[in-house]
Amino acid sequence: MFGKPLISKHEQALIVKAIESAELKTSGEIRVHIENNCSGDPVVRAVLIFNKLKMYETAERNGVLIYVALKSHKFSIIGDIGIDSRVPENFWDSVKSEIATHFGKGEIIIGISSAVELSGNKLGEFFPRKDNDINEQSNDVSFG
Repeated sequence: MFGKPLISKHEQALIVKAIESAELKTSGEIRVHIENNCSGDPVVRAVLIFNKLKMYETAERNGVLIYVALKSHKFSIIGDIGIDSRVPENFWDSVKSEIATHFGKGEIIIGISSAVELSGNKLGEFFPRKDNDINEQSNDVSFG
């Protein structure tokens, strides 16, 4: 083993369950990426991860990445161009607030899971789930 995992298997399962539940409300694709440190701007790092994960490979360009750097106490939420072209400028503010509130209490997994659920609810307004919806992105948590 190369050190302690960033989060436990149980915590990973909770996040995956939140993603699966959220994606029942939207055709949007939600992913979570967790790493320990982010030395720079978390938005810049999230964009890099978004591209590395090829999250732009969705039919409606409606992928969302929730990026968390645990030890650096940083996070970012970014959406693909299909989302950004249809939602208001402050669309992610309530999701960011949800994460920040829980993180401030030390509730990291609850914060991530709540942000995932809220993202699914909000995306459902602009990208409702269709009967023929397919899962275009992995629901597994990725790690840096």
